[in-house]
Amino acid sequence: MKRSALWCIALMFAGVSTARAQGLTMQMSNGWSFTFTGNVNAFLVYTNGSVDSAFGPIDGGLVNPDRVTRIRTGLLPGFANFEAAGKEGNLDLKVHFGFAPQINSNSLHDNFGAQIDMREVYLTLGGSWGQILAGRELGLFQRQNILTDMTLFGTGASGGTLGAGGTTLGRIGFGYIYPNFNAQITYSTPAGKPTQFAIGLFDPSVVCGPNPCGNATIDPSYQGTRLPRVEAELSWTGNMGSSSSGQMTSANKVMLWVNGMWQNTQMSAVSVQAPDTNPSINSAGVGGGAKIDVNGFSLVGSGYYGTGIGTTLIFGQLDGSAIDPALQARKSWGYLAQVQYSQPGTHWTIGGSWGESHLNESNGDRVALDGDPDPLVKYNRAADVMLTYQWTKSLRWVAEYTWARAAAYSGSQNTSNQGASGFMLFF
Repeated sequence: MKRSALWCIALMFAGVSTARAQGLTMQMSNGWSFTFTGNVNAFLVYTNGSVDSAFGPIDGGLVNPDRVTRIRTGLLPGFANFEAAGKEGNLDLKVHFGFAPQINSNSLHDNFGAQIDMREVYLTLGGSWGQILAGRELGLFQRQNILTDMTLFGTGASGGTLGAGGTTLGRIGFGYIYPNFNAQITYSTPAGKPTQFAIGLFDPSVVCGPNPCGNATIDPSYQGTRLPRVEAELSWTGNMGSSSSGQMTSANKVMLWVNGMWQNTQMSAVSVQAPDTNPSINSAGVGGGAKIDVNGFSLVGSGYYGTGIGTTLIFGQLDGSAIDPALQARKSWGYLAQVQYSQPGTHWTIGGSWGESHLNESNGDRVALDGDPDPLVKYNRAADVMLTYQWTKSLRWVAEYTWARAAAYSGSQNTSNQGASGFMLFF
């Protein structure tokens, strides 16, 4: 197998141009196969931001008042996926490596903005009983919320300088929380059936706040991750038309899903004798949604509610939104409504969506301010319109307009209007 894999890699780089839209697959003599798939995308983005109410900065606000033009990667990073799969005994085995490079430029010689994100490294073993995945892969909580978002194939809200070093934000923080790619051991029921269930133990995360996680010895946060995080997802997909032998045969379908997570984190990672000197916090969230495809229309509605999970990146990473100055969990919630229409017999799709993410002000916030205006973000909301032309089987052109606003409890507001156009090539 080793020699075959080396030949496969050499042929892949020598003949990538011959790969079909579904990727390049090489069959090994021992029954294993090697596949190379991926995408590259590039968008021209212009953002025109403004400060509507000058009551100071917005802590956790995602709308930057700058006016800026960029040529950059969209919400979906470029991907180079390498996969080897085979069957030994009664087990279906697979290993997967997903590199996520980006085209972003920081205008310097050492272009650290064009980073390579090692998003996926996992193995799977499965059979008629289901599948076990072990490694780094997208989390279960909020997974379908982001995968059903149309801005995954565009830019959505860029987040100004927030998204400058990585991908754009899409609707992350504007309707759902980013699930992140996490180390996990997850069991999933057999694929291909209407009802799917997955549950996993995840590498636990530090709960950041009230400032963004940086120096753990200075920034207050919950550091004691003695227990794994639990995440789960249940989904059901059904036909809205004819079916045969229990298989999904109709283009008109409905999908329903619910997902959730729970994590207990202690203040200190160091074992102490007195429990009262090492308090803990429970972070929990639940999400769900529905997707209906009928007669060229695709309708999506999703939402979430949580405590101690933040409002943009999970657990308050980057903005410190998960806990208040009293180190108590803040509550957050959000939703997304989306409609798309694909004209039958054409390559055009048009869509529109509206989404918001809210963060509740706590008693700890009000006590700490002692009557002063609170710069904490109250909500981030955005409206998005997208036009897509499927040029070929592999190439699509996207044009997009996004209006976004961030508001604080102090009364501050930032607003931006953004236009974007770009290409996405999948293979």
